[in-house]
Amino acid sequence: MSLQPRNATVQQPADTTPAIAACGLGKALDDRQILREINLRVAAGEYIGLLGANGAGKTTLLKILATLMPPSQGEVCLFGQKLSPSNVAVRARIGLIGHQPMLYRDLSARENLTFFARLYAVNDAPARVDRMLRMVGLADRADDPVKNFSRGMVQRLSIARALLHEPWLILADEPFAGLDAPSIQSLEQLLQRLNAAGRTIVMVNHDIEQTLRLAERAIVLREGRIVLDQQTHRLYAREVLSEVS
Repeated sequence: MSLQPRNATVQQPADTTPAIAACGLGKALDDRQILREINLRVAAGEYIGLLGANGAGKTTLLKILATLMPPSQGEVCLFGQKLSPSNVAVRARIGLIGHQPMLYRDLSARENLTFFARLYAVNDAPARVDRMLRMVGLADRADDPVKNFSRGMVQRLSIARALLHEPWLILADEPFAGLDAPSIQSLEQLLQRLNAAGRTIVMVNHDIEQTLRLAERAIVLREGRIVLDQQTHRLYAREVLSEVS
């Protein structure tokens, strides 16, 4: 898989408006408090690694940022606009690589991307779809139904779907899951290039060393609270592990 993004810098607000500003964010599910008093500010163009043990609240936080789940307390702004499912302009700036691929199994890879291209009103959709299929190494399987794909192929198509509309904010929940070693390396390079081109990335990852190598800032959640928030060049894996455990 050769993942090559377009050589374009993302046009975002020219001021210092943060990509993400969360204040007093909390989430309760079935009388259990999943997130507690999350105060978070992410500058546009930052690459954040989100770490924590299972059940720490990482995926819940990503779902809130993706407008898939409302917070129980507090509020979030993305690029200066209040986050809500009804704010179409904000949602159009988000690309989510989640646990669920969000693809239609009975449709082909091309049909899936064409559907989402129309949903996001992507300009020159056929050319963009072809470009994304080549980017994730699925051009030769473009017309095959997704139900016949391996897990790794589904993950690659999910990545193409998430990046199809050139989002400003990329939310990635364990994006390397299901990929082989060459594909992992290619995706690492792609995320780094997208970040260099101005995209903001928030990545959940269980691999601490990989996260410290890729991201510029690490945030650790424990029992729904931020217990560590630091630049990665100042951290060692064992320090992070002590906070995660």
